[in-house]
Amino acid sequence: MRISAAQRTENENRIRAAMDRLLRGELPPGGKCDIKTLAHEAGVDRTAFYGTRPYAHLRVEFERRLQDLQQAGDIPDPREAQIARLKAANAKFKERLVRSEQTIDELTEFRTQALARLAAQHEEIVRLREAATGTSRVSRLPAPRTTVIGSCS
Repeated sequence: MRISAAQRTENENRIRAAMDRLLRGELPPGGKCDIKTLAHEAGVDRTAFYGTRPYAHLRVEFERRLQDLQQAGDIPDPREAQIARLKAANAKFKERLVRSEQTIDELTEFRTQALARLAAQHEEIVRLREAATGTSRVSRLPAPRTTVIGSCS
C-alpha cells in the first residue's frame, strides 16, 4: 500500500519524536532503546526500517546517535547502563581476586620458607647441645637463684 507524501512526512515526524524520547531515556515499560521499540512508539511497521524501505535512513540515524551517546558515556537505556556498571564492577572484582590470590601464594611461600628455617635452626640447636654435653671444655653455668635477698634498688 502506497502512502502519500504528507503521510510519510507525518510518520517521519512521529519517528523522530519517538527517537528523541528514547535517546533521552524515556523508555516505555518493557521497552529498550532499539529499533523494535522505536517502531512501536512511532506506530510504524518495524520492517519499514530495513533494506530499501522508506525509513531505513532513520534507522541509520538512530543507530548513529545511539552509538554517539554510548561513546560519550551516556547510555539512555537504564538496563544497558546497569549491565555496563555490573560488567565494570565484575572486572574490578576479578582483578582484585587475582591480586588476592597472588598475595596468598606469596604469603604461603613465605610461611613455608619460615617453617623450614625454624626447623633447620632447631636441628642446629639440638646438634650443638649434644656436642656440648660430650665435651669437657665446656662448663655449665650454675642455675639461676630463685630466691631474692633484699631489694635491688
